[in-house]
Amino acid sequence: MSDDAPELRASDADRERVAEVLRDALAEGRLDMEEFEERLEATYKARTYGDLAPITRDLPVGEVAVPKVDMVKKSGIADGSWTGRIVGGEGSSTWGVAVMSGFQRKGRWTVPRRFTAVAFMGGGEIDLRDANFADREVVINCVAIMGGVEVIVPPGVEVVMRGIGVMGGFDHLEESELGEPGAPRVIVTGFAFWGGVSVERKLTRTQRQELREERRREKLERRAERRELRGSVRDEQYEAHRRMLDEHRDMGRHGRDERGQRRSRERDED
Repeated sequence: MSDDAPELRASDADRERVAEVLRDALAEGRLDMEEFEERLEATYKARTYGDLAPITRDLPVGEVAVPKVDMVKKSGIADGSWTGRIVGGEGSSTWGVAVMSGFQRKGRWTVPRRFTAVAFMGGGEIDLRDANFADREVVINCVAIMGGVEVIVPPGVEVVMRGIGVMGGFDHLEESELGEPGAPRVIVTGFAFWGGVSVERKLTRTQRQELREERRREKLERRAERRELRGSVRDEQYEAHRRMLDEHRDMGRHGRDERGQRRSRERDED
């Protein structure tokens, strides 16, 4: 991918992945210390994929060291903006009914200004994580009778609960999080009798991938720190061993000098 888009800017994670390849190559004896240091310096100075690609090209995993770049622009919260998700219009679905059964609204759909959900001895799921919104403020009216409705929202969406529960409940726990600038406001209202309406925040697939990537980057950094520590310990051990050998050589030379001086004195006496 780096050959297709060499001018694209490389991230810290990209540089760290290349550095990890170099550390493995050093440990396997593919690079000597001088080559490793030169390439590592070039890695951290690299600004684009084109700069990174030659560094590991002659190594076994050089082709995968630079990650694949997604050239497709993603709308919505994937790039931190809600502008592309407030689309107007009437909405792709305005109601959902579950009578001793269930319904789902999930994936890429448009939430209308007012959505009505009815669950009678059944259950409904309204997933807003990948949805677009007809307006900046939408109302989800839920009626749950001996059943339940679950509303799933992504982080950053403001949620207001206004429902009433009779021998049932409306989950008011999600009101504590303030919405992000430009994010839609979701008002959940209605009535629950021997049933419940709940709101749960969950990460989107993109956010989960970003979280996994962040954890992987932290793992690589910890591994690099451990390797540097082990390398430092080995250097200290090598230096101590070298000093010990130097001391032994000095003692040997000193002993030979004393023996030579003693033999010289004996010859003079004779």
